[in-house]
Formats: sequence, C-alpha cells, structure tokens
Amino acid sequence: MKIRLIFLLFLFSFLSSSFAQNKKILQTKRTKVAPKIDGVLNDVAWQNAEIATDFVQFRPEIGTTAPQDKRTEVRITFDDKAIYVAAYLYDDPELIMKQLINRDNFGQTDFFSVIINPNNDAQNDTNFFVFSSGQQADAIANPSIGEDFSWNAVWRSAVKINDDGWTVEMEIPYRTLRFADEENPIWGLQFSRQFRRDRSQYTWNPIDPTKGNFGLYHGELHGLEGLKPPIRLNLYPFTTGILNNFDGETKTDLTFGMDVKYGITDNFTLDATLVPDFSQAGFDNVVLNLGPFEQTFSEQRQFFTEGVDLFSKGGLFFSRRVGSAPTGELNLAENEEANVPNVVKVLNALKVSGRTKNGWGLGIFNAITEKTFATVTNTDSGESRREVVEPFTNYNILVVDKQFGGNSAISLINTNVLREGEFRDGNATAIVANLVNKKNTFRFDTELRMSNVNYQSQDSETGFSSFMFVGKVAGNFRYSFDHRFADTKYEINDLGLNFRNNRNDFGMDLSYQTFEPSGKLNSYRINFFTNYRRLVKPDTYSRFNLGGGYRAFTKKLDAYGFRLNIEPGKQYDFFESRDGRPFIFENFISTGGWVSTNYNRIFAIDIRANIGALFEDGRDLFTYDFNIEPRVRVSDKLLMVYGISFNHRNGDRGYATAVDDQPILGERNRQIVTNSISANYTFNPFHTLGLTFRHYWDTVNYDYELYTLLDNGRLTTAEGFTVDNVGGNPNINFSTWNIDLSYSWQFAQGSFLTFLYRNQLFNFDENAEDGFSDSLDLLFRQPMQNTFSIRLQYFIDFNGMKSFFKKNKPSS
Repeated sequence: MKIRLIFLLFLFSFLSSSFAQNKKILQTKRTKVAPKIDGVLNDVAWQNAEIATDFVQFRPEIGTTAPQDKRTEVRITFDDKAIYVAAYLYDDPELIMKQLINRDNFGQTDFFSVIINPNNDAQNDTNFFVFSSGQQADAIANPSIGEDFSWNAVWRSAVKINDDGWTVEMEIPYRTLRFADEENPIWGLQFSRQFRRDRSQYTWNPIDPTKGNFGLYHGELHGLEGLKPPIRLNLYPFTTGILNNFDGETKTDLTFGMDVKYGITDNFTLDATLVPDFSQAGFDNVVLNLGPFEQTFSEQRQFFTEGVDLFSKGGLFFSRRVGSAPTGELNLAENEEANVPNVVKVLNALKVSGRTKNGWGLGIFNAITEKTFATVTNTDSGESRREVVEPFTNYNILVVDKQFGGNSAISLINTNVLREGEFRDGNATAIVANLVNKKNTFRFDTELRMSNVNYQSQDSETGFSSFMFVGKVAGNFRYSFDHRFADTKYEINDLGLNFRNNRNDFGMDLSYQTFEPSGKLNSYRINFFTNYRRLVKPDTYSRFNLGGGYRAFTKKLDAYGFRLNIEPGKQYDFFESRDGRPFIFENFISTGGWVSTNYNRIFAIDIRANIGALFEDGRDLFTYDFNIEPRVRVSDKLLMVYGISFNHRNGDRGYATAVDDQPILGERNRQIVTNSISANYTFNPFHTLGLTFRHYWDTVNYDYELYTLLDNGRLTTAEGFTVDNVGGNPNINFSTWNIDLSYSWQFAQGSFLTFLYRNQLFNFDENAEDGFSDSLDLLFRQPMQNTFSIRLQYFIDFNGMKSFFKKNKPSS
C-alpha cells in the first residue's frame, strides 16, 4: 500500500509541474466575398484583415527577429466554405530557392506553412505547406508520430514571385479539418517560414526547440463565430487498366473501385476502400535474408499508410499482414509440387478514427481478405487439386486514447484476427502511457502487452511483453534508461510485427547536444550508450555492448558523423542456430562514419562507410561496407540521384542448412553490390515524370567444411559435413532487377491520371563464384515481367455537388 501511495505521489508531482507559454492571438473576420486564389493579394477580403508578423527564428539561432527586408506578413479570413490565408514573404527574389519536386517532398525550396489545431490541445495539428515553386505538402502531426506526410488532403494554393519577395494564397476547405460546433471557437494556430539557402526557420509564435513538442508553442486564432462543420463526404472513384506480360504469357485486367471519406460526426471520420486496387504500389527492396527472423518491407499502399497514428500505438499493428502471403502450410508428397499465390486479395477495408474536444480518441479498423487456394499438381499423373492456404479472414483493431496536458496520453489497444475453419486466430492487447511533466523536461513511457494465440487443434497460448522508458528530454545534457521484456509465449504476428520474444533487455543513453551556432558548426550531438541483454527462459546472460556517436551540422550546411560499437567478451546468439542453442562469438568491434554535403549545391554527395572485426582465437572475421550517393540538380525541374553500395563480410559464420533437423553452420564470404537510380522531372506542380531503378546482387560462398553446433556454443567439424554432402549446395547467387517509370497528371483538384511501366527480373542459384558480369548475364536470361498500367482517380466533394445542383436548380 505504501509503495502504491509513493508511486501516485510521484506521478502527481511528475505531471503537475508548471509550464507557462505566452500565446500570440490573431483576430480574424468573416468575408462576404471569397478571395481569388491566384497569389495576387489585391482582394477585398485582405484589405481590413489583421496582420500576423514579427516572426522569430528558432533554427539555427533561437530568438532572432527577422529583419525588415525578410519579414513575413500573414492575413486570415473565412466564410462558410473555407479558411483563407494570404502571406507576403519579403526577400530578394534572386535568392529564393524554388526547385520543383513531387508533392510532399521538400527539395531545395523555400516554404511557408500554416499549422491549424481546431481542438487547441497542442497535440493534434494539421499542417499545410506551400513552396515557392508552387508545390504543396500536408501532414497531420502529434508528439507520438511527429509529422505524417502520408496523410493527404485536397486544398488550393497559388504562388507569385514579386520584386521584393513572394506571395502565397491558400484556400483550406473545412472538409480537410475536424472540429466541433462551438459558439466562439478558439483554434491553435502557427505560421512557419523557411529560407532554404541557409535553412533558417522562423515562426509567428516563438518556439524553444530545447524542450517540449512544437504544438505547445502555438498561438491562437480568434473570431470564428458562426462557423459550422460541413458534411464531410469525399468520394474517390477509380479505374485501373493493367497489361502484364511474363514468360511469353500476356494477361489483361480492368478494375473499378472507390475510396470513401465520410465525416460520421464533427470529429470522427470513416475511411473505406471498396474493391481495393494496389497494383501501382511501389516495389519492395528485396534482399537475401540469411538471418533467423522474417524479412519485412515498409507499407506502400496509401490506404494503410494514411491516418494510422492511433492504430500504431503499442506496436501491435503491422499493416503488411493484411493481404500478405498465405499463412497456411502444405504437406506435399515427393511427387507433388504446388503453385501458391504470393499475396491474398483484400476484399475491403475501413477505418473510423477521430478525437473529441476534450482529448478522447477512438480508432476502429476492419479488413477482410478472401479465401485463397494453392494448386497442387502430381508430377507423375498430371492430376491437380486445390487446397486452402489462407481462409476467409477478418482483421480488427480497437483503440481508445486519452490525451491531456498538451503532451501526454494513455491508450488501450486491442487487435484481433479471426480465420475461418481450423486455421489459427490471434488476439493482442496493450496499455500504453506516454507521460511528460508540464515543464517538458522529463518523459516516462510504458507499454504493457498481452497476446493470445488460439491454435485450434492445440491449447491456446498467452504471452506477455513490456517496455519502459524514463529520461530527461530537455536541455543540452540528456539521459535515459529503458527496459524491454517478452516471455517465450508472446506472439503478435497475426496482425503485428515481433521479430523475437524471450528477452529481458536493459539500456542506457547519455547525450550532449547544442541548439545554436558556435564556431563553424550550427549544432552537434555526442552520445554514449550501453545495452545489457538476457533471456527470460532460461534466465541467462545473452549479450552486452557499449559505444557512442557524434554528428555535426556545419554553417555551410554540410553534415558529418561517426560511431563506435564494442561487444566485449563472449556474446551468446540464441537465435542463429534455429533450435535455441547458443552460438558464441567474442570481442566484436565496429566503427564507421558518414558525410553529407549541402543539397543546395548543384552537385552534392552522401558517403557512408563502416568496418568491423572479431578479436577471437580461431576466427578471422573482417567486414566493411560503403555507400556513395551523388546527386545532381540539373535544373529546378530535374533531379537525378545515383547510389552504389558495397558490403563485404569475410570469415562470417552462420546457419547454412539442416540435416535431420540438426542445424549446420558454415564459414562464408558474402558480397553485396547494389546499384540504384532515381530521377524526377517535374514540369509544373501538376505534371511529374519519375524513374526508379534498382539492381541488387548478393553472393554467399561457404568454405568446404561445415560445422555442427555443440551444446556449449562452440562449433565442430567432427561429424564430417561438407558442402557436397548436406543434401544441397548452400552457396547462393541471388539478384533482382526493378525499373519503375511513371507519369502523373493532376488534371483537377484531387484527381489524377497515372501511367506506370514496370519490369522485374529475379534469379536464385548456387553459382556463388560467378563475377558481376556473369551474374548479370544469367539474370537477363530469366523471364522478365513487364507490367503497364493506367489508373484514373477522380475526386468528388459532396459539398461541391450540392453547390452545383443549387446553381442549376430551375427557378419557379
């Protein structure tokens, strides 16, 4: 009882410290005539609007007021349809950077942004950016996720370059915002401006970057009396035509579908995709996976990347599980082979999410995938049968979240996967607390998670996992402590992503960083860390490491850094063997560094290099890798980036294969070469041509003698296994080739016509001693997949439809 009382007193003290912040106020007035969005600020609506000015720098210097010839003046007005913003950004027009680049990509461009928080809670912002090139970006932001640029809204803006700077006009429709119906609403408001040539950034309401999230420093927008939330119903009907050619066989397909966004209430939105089509999602950067854990890729499908901040809490949701490869296993006879689909079709998916004025958040996610079959063929008789490899499956997430104090939140998350028939079901629940004291100097995070897997034919298993972080998060000197725990039965991979369980890990970090220029540097950070790892079962030591790093940003906008990692003494890897026995290595040291030159220059380059070695009797491991990425800004419309990386591991040891369920390990040399090219030609903010290319080549060459693993963690060749007698050559030559060429035309607000050509090649064989040219030649002998698709997406706003019918309604 005393311990609980002490904890409650500590928590109260932790959260009750004061944090005062002065807020500027901008008073706005309703306009009778909406301004024309053309970048020319001569509209009647702007004549008597109050001006927001006196912007203050927060990066790289703190507290410096913008000089008169670089001042910013912003006006706001509104009507029943939208918020309107006009900004005059004074500057020398010859110095304004205005590179054209894809939407949501900042490039080498000056920008102006408006940040609106209708709840005025310092935690849930909607950010709108306009660049001097005329391009747009938008994002939702909160302390948990930072800025999420996968969120996209439909709004208008225009830019004009003048003799003494540049001007911006913006129309932000109410459909892009979530707000309650209030008599006298007060919204959080912030304006930000960046000069790209020196990356100096100013805000209307001053920011202290040494502590707290930026939302705490917002000003306020007053005067929105009579504002009514609109009906928020947006439809995105689409159609895609696909032509696919592979190994001489050509297939065509024509799909139709629709995405829907509907405002259920003022603050809650339904997002649904009906008959989904993800055919134009980007390709995955596939690599050869020799490790004990699954290979995963980032999400490419817009529906699953947009607005998922609530669902990501607790780490229980990995969206690639929905529509991934089938989970079922096949029992094949020796004379049978199977054709198994790579993915499961998503039939539909929906999200409901939002947050009330007093900080309560709710998220509901549901997706359904279809029953999927594999075709099993008897190679002797030619007869075939179909077997279910993924049943009809329902994926669900429920999130309840409470924000408070402008910087803290507590959440409850549950995920549930129900599969038809005898396939396994999964359930996971997490309680998450992210607490920051009101001085914004200390943070305490904790996650408590439980999982339950119903194996149907076996007993269900319940597991537990936790995470704890406590640290000082303000000022120059910072420190933190963290702990991760997962028992042997913790399993969330039906809808989440957990590479491993059975862990009891402790970590500590110390750092010192600067926030203002000094000498030749704008800022720098130095940190030291240590990690101590144990297993839960058996309760035994696993691994230990320590190290540090340094990074610096110069006044010339170049950056560099280096790192050091030391793993002293014996390290016990309990996962490489695949059977739970430890594999020992000793005294590993690695170090590396990087340089990134100023992207404002026509030519810039990124260089990264690392080396590592083991200091262990009988071992001769040496690793090195480097990555060089030059980039050329040919013009404000054309940017080209080439990357080459080389990774070599000489004398590495690891799992090679298995014989009668016994793991066989080997010493190997591994060499990876990756070439990539990306190029973008942006004609204007509405027309973009893009090219992406990647060639990945990986060889693994084992020494002739192979090892078995002893129970004490050491290796032996006593059982006489070699490359020739393990039932299959473990050597690998692996390569992939991908090209994406796309053209996108935004022909109307929120409406796009996209052309995509893609080709892919893949090869996997045992010719590990082949050189680069021979491997490339062999790769091009493989059948190539060529795909051409055209996608048309149209944006329909219900409010616009109402206006159209009102205009065309016949008079009586």
